[in-house]
Amino acid sequence: MIAVIQRVRQTRLSVDGKLISEIPFGLVVFLGVKSGDTKNQAETLAKKVSALRIFEDSAGKMNLSVKDVGGEILLVSQFTLLGDCSHGNRPSFSNAERPELAKPLYEYTAECLKSYDITVKKGVFGADMKIEQFNDGPVSIIYEI
Repeated sequence: MIAVIQRVRQTRLSVDGKLISEIPFGLVVFLGVKSGDTKNQAETLAKKVSALRIFEDSAGKMNLSVKDVGGEILLVSQFTLLGDCSHGNRPSFSNAERPELAKPLYEYTAECLKSYDITVKKGVFGADMKIEQFNDGPVSIIYEI
């Protein structure tokens, strides 16, 4: 699995012009499921994301987690994170898991994140999503497991 984790303020996700999910502040987690990924990787990723200290404390140091600050998570499936651009100019997505296997792991990752008492909202797996995102910092972390 690979995740791009971004600290955000107001973020909205729509599909076909209809608002699907919205968070006031917290993290947007773009998740790519790699071929062969397992529930164990989803559990490890959820544990890391929930505890990642990338919010500022009273001294201005990144020392607090999304849970510490009462933030929410918007989890967005994004197979294009697994695009391989090493040969030619058209990315290969052969490392991405097939949708019928990736979707259950995406859903399981959301459930794992919720188990840490964090509000988790989701995108629509496989849909053409439009995301209005107000990055905070910006702070972006890439985590691969």
